[in-house]
Amino acid sequence: MKRVGVIGGGQLAWMMADAAQKLGVELVVQTPSEHDPAVSIAKETVFAPVDDATATEILAQKCDVITFENEFVNLDALSVLAHQGVSFRPRLEALAPLLDKYHQRCYLRDLGLPVPQFFALDDVENLKSQIEYLGFPIVLKSRRHGYDGQGTFIIQDFATLEQKLSDETTTQSLNQSLFLLEEFVPFERELAIIAARSVEGEIVTYPVVETQQEQQVCRRVIAPAEITPTQAAEIQAIAHTLLNSLEVVGIFGIELFLGTNGKVLVNEIAPRTHNSGHFSIDACETSQFEQHLRGVCGLPLGNPALQCAGAVMVNLLGYENSHSDYQSQRQQIAEIPQAHVHWYGKTESRPGRKLGHVTVLLDNQNREQAIAIAHSIESIWYPR
Repeated sequence: MKRVGVIGGGQLAWMMADAAQKLGVELVVQTPSEHDPAVSIAKETVFAPVDDATATEILAQKCDVITFENEFVNLDALSVLAHQGVSFRPRLEALAPLLDKYHQRCYLRDLGLPVPQFFALDDVENLKSQIEYLGFPIVLKSRRHGYDGQGTFIIQDFATLEQKLSDETTTQSLNQSLFLLEEFVPFERELAIIAARSVEGEIVTYPVVETQQEQQVCRRVIAPAEITPTQAAEIQAIAHTLLNSLEVVGIFGIELFLGTNGKVLVNEIAPRTHNSGHFSIDACETSQFEQHLRGVCGLPLGNPALQCAGAVMVNLLGYENSHSDYQSQRQQIAEIPQAHVHWYGKTESRPGRKLGHVTVLLDNQNREQAIAIAHSIESIWYPR
């Protein structure tokens, strides 16, 4: 039986449990808290922060291969372990250009992939001329550790930018060149694709999906996205180019903008399973979590095709500070036809925290119907 170490013990690791059981794989998790979701499903747990390489050395002794649930890791320290023969999938060299968003942008641009205009915020002298070139509104982003809308600010004018940069915490970060500025893309839709690559270099892609964000946090995913065959082919080609260039093993999530001009731009890369692929658990022959473990364990990749006409996934986000398990709301949502509720077992709710998700399978590809179902779920979940 293969043992897979997972750095990170949140819901993404927790959702690997069914796939691991199906494939005869044991999961060993490195995570800081006994309350983290994946602790309940792990064969064994190393309790430590995800960037604690000494703990990862202990993790390595308990498993055959190590993968990642999140990217908040210390690559330099892990590289020492890799040189000692510890097997990481995806390999550390595939993560290296992606963890800093400025480096990620540069890597994508140098690959010839379409990205928004951007520059590093380390040359304050040229700031005004660079902003004049891009024009307002402009997007200010943390280069490291920003996710679910954290560390992303849409700036409308120079005074707001100066105010943001004069915040004490931001100024400390600015001194360490931890921000980038990029053009604001007036997009028609946000899209995403989940792609997997095997040890042998085989690549499979899931249907392109539409993601709907509110306050930069994903609220809904509609599968498949209503786009042209040409746009779908272009996005699949982007996934192939990226995964082959990085020689990835496992799953990557790629977020994109579809501009009002019909052009596709790459927004961000997640080197792991991704929120935009949760629909695959119930809607696809092979879930993204099974696919990831297949890749990591050197097994043949599975069929990513939809087993239904379409699906809509809605994140159940915290809207208050509470210890409730929201049993009655979950029960009501579960009664929606073809609804599948996934509750992550987190003991504490706070605004914006991902507590669970629900996927509803659809009998036809109808975007309006998908959005209507999503809104009915949200009307049950969120207090009026």
